[in-house]
Amino acid sequence: MMPTSSYRTGAWFAVFGSATTLLLPGSEKARVADLWSRIDDGAGFDEVLDVLLQSGLGALPGFVLVSGDDGPTKVLARGPVQVTGSADGEQVSIDGRDALTWVERTLDDVESLALVVLDDGSTEDTDDVDLPIVDGLVRVSRVDQPAVAANADADASSGTAGPAPAAVLPSAEGLASEPEPEAGPEPEPVPESEASPLDGESDTANMGTREDAGPLDEPIDPPEAVEAADSWGPRTPAPPAAPPAVPPSAPPAGLPPAPPVAPTDVLSMETEVPAPPTPPAAPPTDDDPSDHDGLTRTGASSEAEFARELPGIPGQPAAPRVVAPVAELVISNGETIPVDRVILVGRAPEARRFTSTEQPRLVKVPSPLHEISSTHLEVRPGSGADHGSAVVTDMGSTNGTVLEQPGLGPEDLKPGIAVQLIPGATINLGDGVTILVSRP
Repeated sequence: MMPTSSYRTGAWFAVFGSATTLLLPGSEKARVADLWSRIDDGAGFDEVLDVLLQSGLGALPGFVLVSGDDGPTKVLARGPVQVTGSADGEQVSIDGRDALTWVERTLDDVESLALVVLDDGSTEDTDDVDLPIVDGLVRVSRVDQPAVAANADADASSGTAGPAPAAVLPSAEGLASEPEPEAGPEPEPVPESEASPLDGESDTANMGTREDAGPLDEPIDPPEAVEAADSWGPRTPAPPAAPPAVPPSAPPAGLPPAPPVAPTDVLSMETEVPAPPTPPAAPPTDDDPSDHDGLTRTGASSEAEFARELPGIPGQPAAPRVVAPVAELVISNGETIPVDRVILVGRAPEARRFTSTEQPRLVKVPSPLHEISSTHLEVRPGSGADHGSAVVTDMGSTNGTVLEQPGLGPEDLKPGIAVQLIPGATINLGDGVTILVSRP
């Protein structure tokens, strides 16, 4: 499979998948394992964004999210990152530092993209080697799509050739040292050429006869023997030489005598000794000889390494998925919903980021003017400091959500930020739809 991207090593995490590419700071190591698993399973742009906003946008210092599905390419950038490239014949530049939330662009006919981390918080120097990748989890400082190496291969396959190497010509001194033969009936002896500076090197092309080598100390093998020795046929190994006999030495005073040595078979030279005890198994190590940059992790990873602490009160178990109702939601259309699990409210809510064992309750509300998003907000039983009450979270809706608590003025919910609900609070979704929070 040809590489679809290339990267340079750095301190940020990059997760490459068939449908999504995601960059996260090195401080987000706790959530990388879950995102890697989802993206590797083919999670799309919207599903990955939902997971990113689950713990709140304020807890995420920066990220880059790029869709890889067919159709227009969607790019989200937040924090010290910059996305440049070309799309539809025009240059593209997206700076994640230009917005309080994130910068979003939809691009048609993308030709190339470069995702660059402007400040990764690392004090180590990064190299400029572009490494190809199809999918996986690596640490990066820059990502290019398509791969830089792939572009180089395309140039080579198109017939673009580099400059031809210059022909190696003999030096003027070497030409001058070779006299031209004189015309005559008898050929003149060719004078000896000067010693080449390569005579002292082990170059078989410059090996010749040296008159000052002196007589040989050992006879030269006949040609037949040399040819047989250099042939590719099997060779009969020489019998091993018998080891020299070592006279026994008396053990030092105060030490027990050495155990008797087992008899040795002289013909087979095999010593009959008892098998040594099996050494204990070496502890597993993380060193991988195939690790080319010292940062890439190959093979199976430990879930404990990326484990994330669950919210809740220290010393108390986490709240179960389905609990006793902590509040009751009265929708303006007359429907009453107990808050005993996760509740998703919207024009056409979807529960894509939940497993089959923790499916939330989907509540569909009318929205004739489409002011309410498909999955507009989430209400769930609180945990930790919010234990025993309900909390509401805007799921990145298009037109936002207004919350009015008793004794407080109306406030706009920030996407991904959970807010504790007080009995008597009113949630305004727009399009004339409101939700009243009451006691269960």
